[in-house]
Amino acid sequence: MTILVLHRDQSRKREGERKGMAILYALVARGSVVLAEYSATSTTANAIARQILEKIPGNNDTNASYSQDRYIFHVKRTDGLTVLCMADDTAGRRIPFAFLEEIHQRFVRTYGRAVLSAQPYAMNDEFSRVLSQQIEYFSSDPNADRINRLKGEMSQVRNVMIENIDKVLDRGDRLELLVDKTATMQGNTFRFRKQARRFRNTVWWRNVKLTIALIFLLLVIIYVVLAFVCHGPTLPSCL
Repeated sequence: MTILVLHRDQSRKREGERKGMAILYALVARGSVVLAEYSATSTTANAIARQILEKIPGNNDTNASYSQDRYIFHVKRTDGLTVLCMADDTAGRRIPFAFLEEIHQRFVRTYGRAVLSAQPYAMNDEFSRVLSQQIEYFSSDPNADRINRLKGEMSQVRNVMIENIDKVLDRGDRLELLVDKTATMQGNTFRFRKQARRFRNTVWWRNVKLTIALIFLLLVIIYVVLAFVCHGPTLPSCL
C-alpha cells in the first residue's frame, strides 16, 4: 500500500513537470512550524520556503512575493497563519494569491483553533491531498482564472458605479449650490432696489427742504431790503 501511494505521488510529480503547472509547491505554517505541505515536482522548494518563513519580518498580516531563478514564492500571512506557494514566473500574481486565499480559508475552516497548538506536520496526511487538488485546479482548470477575472470585473463595475454615484451626488451638490447662489442674488437684488428707492425718497425730501429754505431765505432778504428802503420794519414810507 505504501509503495502504491509513493508511486502515485511520484507519478503526479512527473505529470506536473510534463504539464508545466503554474503552481508547483505549497505549504501551510504557523510561524516557522510547517503544518502541511505538498510538492508537485522534485525541487528544493521546501528548503527555500523554510528560509522564507524564518525571514518574514514582524508578526503583522502581509502579502509578499520573492523571486528565485524563474520561480516566484508567494506568501500570505493572516492571523499568524502563513500560506506559501511556489509558482512559475509566468503565472503572474492573481492566480497564486487566489490559491493562497482559498487554502487559508479551507485550512481555518477545517482545523479552527487546533492550528494554534498543532505539532509540526500534524495536518499533513490529510491536508496535503487538499493542497494537491487545489494546485492542480488553480494550475490547469480555466475556471480558476475565469472566476478571479469575473471577481475583478465585478469589482471594477462596483468602482465605476460608486464613481458614477459620486458624480451624480457631486452634480446635485453643484445644482443646489447654484440654486442657493441664484436665491442669494435675487435677495441681494431685492434689497438693492429697496435701498435705491429709499435713497431716492431721501434725496427728494432733502431737495424739497432745501428749496423751501431757499425760498424762505429769499423772502427774508427781500424784506430786509424793503425795510431799509422804506425807513423802518413796518415799511412806513412805502405803504
